[in-house]
Amino acid sequence: MGSYKVVVTGTFNSGKTQFIKTISDIPVVTTEKAVTTEDRTIKAETTVAMDFGRVTLNGDTIFLFGTPGQTRFDFMRDILQREMQAFIVLIDSTDPPSFPEAEVIIKQFLAFADVPYLVVANKSDLPEAVNLSEVQRGTKLGDSVTIIPCNALQKSSVRQVLREVLEMLHAQE
Repeated sequence: MGSYKVVVTGTFNSGKTQFIKTISDIPVVTTEKAVTTEDRTIKAETTVAMDFGRVTLNGDTIFLFGTPGQTRFDFMRDILQREMQAFIVLIDSTDPPSFPEAEVIIKQFLAFADVPYLVVANKSDLPEAVNLSEVQRGTKLGDSVTIIPCNALQKSSVRQVLREVLEMLHAQE
């Protein structure tokens, strides 16, 4: 039974805040502000610093730190990755043009630290979602990286992602 810092990162509108809100045992600390760029047609608010939540699964406590998705707040990734023990990269599987940016984020986090990570295709339940192999091709991750589907609105789906992360963390202890 341990406690772990896990960073939830990904592109703009990939579902990071919702992912944390869906599973957190405590009220989520968010830093959402009105979108002032052309992205305001996509959603009204965006994370500008971080999201924070906490969940206990099978006796382990996971502290979830969500990064902003807009590139102008990239500096927060550098701050939030400090002392992380794992990270999750959320990809909006309905938005193929965002896949190359997700690839950049993955490479950036791999450069920060050699820790376990998961690539998660969020919104995979939606009719316009592409299949996992298309997400893999679009992010140029190769066959060695497993991408798992998720619906950040469903607690059971988010819980399954976190169970996978815990398995990876326990395997390296």
